[in-house]
Amino acid sequence: MFDRLNTRFVHLLLAGAALLTFLLSFLVVADVLGRAIFSKPVKGTPEMVSMSIVIICFLLAAYAVQSRSMISTDVIVGAFGMRGQHAATLLSGILGLIFFGLIFWGSFEPTLYAWTSGEFEGEGALRVPVWPARLVILIGSLLAAVTYFSAYEALRDYVFAVIPLFMLMGDFLAKCGAASDLYALANRLTHWMPARLAVATIVSNALFAFVTGVSIAAAAAFSRIAYPEMVRYGYKREFSLGCIAGSACLGMLIPPSVLMIVWGVLTELSIGKLFLAGVLPGILLSGLFCLYAIGAAVLNPAIAGSGRLTPMARAPVGAALARPVAIELCEDERPLGPLLASTSLVVALIIGVLGSIWLGLCTPTEGAGVGAVGALILALIKGINLREVWQVILNVGRTAGPLLLLLFCAQLYSRVLSMTGFTDAAQTFLLGTGLGPWGILVLMVAIWVVLGCLIDSISIILLTVPIFAPIATQLGFDPLAFAIIGILAIETGLITPPFGLCVFTVKAAVPDDTVQLGEIFRGAMPYWFVLLVVVAIVAMFPKIATFLPGL
Repeated sequence: MFDRLNTRFVHLLLAGAALLTFLLSFLVVADVLGRAIFSKPVKGTPEMVSMSIVIICFLLAAYAVQSRSMISTDVIVGAFGMRGQHAATLLSGILGLIFFGLIFWGSFEPTLYAWTSGEFEGEGALRVPVWPARLVILIGSLLAAVTYFSAYEALRDYVFAVIPLFMLMGDFLAKCGAASDLYALANRLTHWMPARLAVATIVSNALFAFVTGVSIAAAAAFSRIAYPEMVRYGYKREFSLGCIAGSACLGMLIPPSVLMIVWGVLTELSIGKLFLAGVLPGILLSGLFCLYAIGAAVLNPAIAGSGRLTPMARAPVGAALARPVAIELCEDERPLGPLLASTSLVVALIIGVLGSIWLGLCTPTEGAGVGAVGALILALIKGINLREVWQVILNVGRTAGPLLLLLFCAQLYSRVLSMTGFTDAAQTFLLGTGLGPWGILVLMVAIWVVLGCLIDSISIILLTVPIFAPIATQLGFDPLAFAIIGILAIETGLITPPFGLCVFTVKAAVPDDTVQLGEIFRGAMPYWFVLLVVVAIVAMFPKIATFLPGL
């Protein structure tokens, strides 16, 4: 009985947090329009957004724990068998209880002070009391072994709203079929190329990356869109699956990348400049991916359906493709006009959102809010219903909750490193190795590549960037170029065993139960090497990353 009531209450908190995220996008748009048209921004918007992010994070904390959404890996404890895993689970539960309990205990005094003193934030109609945000932390999170002030200030950052708002933008476009339209158009435009379906997948992933910010969304979408088509045209499974998983990595490099946002938050670099820095390396990486696919098809035409003049019958969506239907049909091509119209709207949204950030017309948070509302309007035009809108909002809540909690912990982690002098000690150690700047850079990249085999990309950034970034700056590397080098190196972990998040996403989403993880890992390895090649190119020619931000 208690468990059922607790689950219902937690899901109610999830719905409240998701709805608040959705409403924030409209508040940001109202602020942008008021400033641009009437020269009267909505007073108190930054304060309201900052406070709302605190509320959203800790409303979602209980759901993240209950649903086991927090990122974890059993690479180490898995080697100790079931007993070791049970012991690790018990230990993590005890530590989690202590972690949340101490902040719960330390939250009473600040909450009472906010209530009795009448502490307010914001201006005008958005002047609101602070105690509700503090009360949410007291009740909803049971937080960490630090002072309450640190917990509140660690998350109370206007820029943190970028993450859920850009996720909202990407999910609306994914839900309304924008990914399918991008793929169909790219397929039509690359009709003359060898391995055209592979090239269409890479190009579509690059374009889709401009609205998603995460790789797993692209991996899931194109597993269902591109893989059936490749099988229909006789492409080898390993080549097809590797192309989908490998090109999905573009989502973490091309703006608005979540990894760039996290990197910018941790290092206090301009997120807008980071977005600009990723454009040319993203285009370069996309081009090299396409060159590999074309070259592989030219050298071995069989992997790209050589000899099959007409495609096999289209399998039903979601059907297993182990035994393709062998009925010959004419090529099924969607009308070009609707595809161009749909893709043009998506491209216009991308240019409007990212262009306004790059030109300084909007902050990244404002651009994300405008993008979320614009994506909602586009999705409604394409026929998405209200039930699907609510599904998107809830999905963003489920995804953003664990990520915001990770960012909170990362802020605390960075402060601990600074207070204990660990960063200075690491700098002294690395500089004293005698490896020189390039040797230390190679060592950092090697650490990122190895960690990519063990833990997820965001956790790698949270653990290493507070240590590595100051060292790189001291060694004379440009902070923006170093950020792109780091993100590229960390991206390799998306397609390397045993973690390989993009590989596991493709395995889960592809409509073929016979696909093995080993096939996807083998097919993705050439893309892993291409990523390392681009790491070397950006390291040797940092202007590729710094040219656009320097304009």
